[in-house]
Amino acid sequence: MPALIPPTERLRASFLAAMTEFRAEGRGDRQDHTMVGSEIREHGGTWHTAPGFARYVAELRAQELEETPRPAGWVPATTLWWADGDEYLGRIAVRHRLTPSLLEMGGHIGYDVRASARRRGHASAMLRAALPVTHALGIDRALVTCDAENVASRRVIERNGGVLEDERAGKLRFWVPTAHR
Repeated sequence: MPALIPPTERLRASFLAAMTEFRAEGRGDRQDHTMVGSEIREHGGTWHTAPGFARYVAELRAQELEETPRPAGWVPATTLWWADGDEYLGRIAVRHRLTPSLLEMGGHIGYDVRASARRRGHASAMLRAALPVTHALGIDRALVTCDAENVASRRVIERNGGVLEDERAGKLRFWVPTAHR
């Protein structure tokens, strides 16, 4: 049964296979401004070593701490992996607060499901499982965005109670209640 778990070195082999799938889709180039894209560029050269992967996992886990140094404009974020046993299926990140930029485009929550695990309900289940985590951070309504043409992601957000506010620069902006329904 899949569940959200903190990033762990135990899933390294499956995680690396998932990143290969993302790269095959063209993720990780300079035009890819997603979480996966930036992490492929920043960490992809060291993931293949156990120490490099351990550093990456430690960095992800440290990002939820307020005192962790981060680039200007970045906020604390809790990253959780969606896993079934030793199989990495995807990930979700909950940003603890919004900056003006995140209010426009990024939102509180971002998620990715590896290609081989798509169309099986994982994204909907993962978002549903992350809403209590978001609520525990004091966020009553989470902003979740998706590309206007991404019908699958729109359905994921709507299945989880997302209410469309508007579209800005090709991004649909939804507010999702985080309290238990």
